[in-house]
Amino acid sequence: MVQEFSEQEIIRRESLAKLRELGIEPYPAALYPVNTNAAEIAAGFDPEKGNFQEVCIAGRLMSRRIMGAASFGELQDESGRIQIYVKRDEICPEEDKTMYNTVWKKLLDIGDIIGIKGFAFFTQTGQLSVHAKELTLLSKSLRVLPIVKEMDGQVFDAFTDPEMRYRQRYVDLIVNPQVKETFIKRAQIIATMREYFNEAGCLEVETPILQSIPGGATARPFVTHHNALNIPLYLRIANELYLKRLIVGGYNGVYEFAKDFRNEGMDKTHNPEFTCMEIYVAYKDYIWMMEFVEKMLEKISLKVNGTTKVEIAGNTVDFAGPYRRLPILDAIKEYAGVDVKGMAEPDLRATCKKLGVEVEPSMGKGKLIDAIFGEYCEKNLIQPTYIIDYPVEMSPLTKRHRTDPTLTERFELFVCGKELANAYSELNDPIDQFERFEEQAALKSKGDDEAMYIDMDFVRALEYGMPPTSGLGMGIDRLTMFMTGQTAIQDVLFFPQMKPEKIAGSEKSE
Repeated sequence: MVQEFSEQEIIRRESLAKLRELGIEPYPAALYPVNTNAAEIAAGFDPEKGNFQEVCIAGRLMSRRIMGAASFGELQDESGRIQIYVKRDEICPEEDKTMYNTVWKKLLDIGDIIGIKGFAFFTQTGQLSVHAKELTLLSKSLRVLPIVKEMDGQVFDAFTDPEMRYRQRYVDLIVNPQVKETFIKRAQIIATMREYFNEAGCLEVETPILQSIPGGATARPFVTHHNALNIPLYLRIANELYLKRLIVGGYNGVYEFAKDFRNEGMDKTHNPEFTCMEIYVAYKDYIWMMEFVEKMLEKISLKVNGTTKVEIAGNTVDFAGPYRRLPILDAIKEYAGVDVKGMAEPDLRATCKKLGVEVEPSMGKGKLIDAIFGEYCEKNLIQPTYIIDYPVEMSPLTKRHRTDPTLTERFELFVCGKELANAYSELNDPIDQFERFEEQAALKSKGDDEAMYIDMDFVRALEYGMPPTSGLGMGIDRLTMFMTGQTAIQDVLFFPQMKPEKIAGSEKSE
């Protein structure tokens, strides 16, 4: 394997060799005793108190200005940036000035990770800085960072190309440190949800990712093979059926933050690998769940943003409840101008044609209704809105509506024209569930490769008796997009799925 290097990369490798010739290990293994960071110094330094006089910080060298026997640089750590002041006779108190004249001035580069021991002070111009008494190289950088430069009002070397940013997230985080805030908020969102569920008495659990039957949703699965058992296995598309088995087993509330996988297209709102939170609570229904979700989202927004109002794609969205509750058939009547209630499949197909909605021959009643809704209604649902009471054909795992058996007790929460959550009063009638599975099997035989498989073990579990239960699934990636004002799912995933990249030197040598 032969690697090709740019001129700058060759120079850095030569510097690496020279450092080793000087007896300086460019990748030392010893612990470095960091005791503070840039943000702590900026927030707490007070020259009158005389604090931060024994500072030990570490980070990446982001700039350097050498002025003879003294220099200034900028150090970036996890918390931010701070100026450092390096004086030759301070870091080289003996006669040997190699550390300053050769290492600091010639062999260190922008991007190198260094450690500084010294004290905080204000320069004559009032700039907070760390006066270096000792400098240590902790990791030599062999590639050149795309440091942003401005000249005559023009910006150069900005690392803004989305594909480059997503492929090289490590570089993106270095040169665009504001990106870190999105992922900090993502962690806060998940932590707040955990706290909320735990306070409600629910238990966090784990369920299988490799499944013999991919159930709990209508989606195309990824298929793999188990060699020892010589059977096909599927990456889960949802964790719903396993969580409901636990409700059968006697838990009153369970939830899971699950990695799910769906072998479908990729776009700005879909990634084949995604994080979904599902929660199931016994002796509750979908009406209770609506109130539960409203309080949760309000709490999350306040925690992450300090307000219930968030700017999303040019819209001010208010997550304070209560949210509008709109039956799906009423939404179609309101936004598409047609009444599809009670329509048979041929009439629905003709209505789709009249409305200019593209459909496939394999689509049944449920998908035809969903196609009309998706084309005409979703884009109008900007403020948080519960679309409720879906037809039975659209909801194979949902309890029938208590007043209309052609409908189900289901809601989907929409924000800015996108689905955020899906919830039911769960179907716990095993006979009804088996019949629904059979209907899904019929759709699969017609060519619908997203229709559900029949899971007889789940039917068996229901036959032992599952209490009335309310369940909710919510996409964490999409929730993070909304709470941080991002418009692409790739901006809330550290490493989104990308087409394979050819890297120089990665091919096998002949």
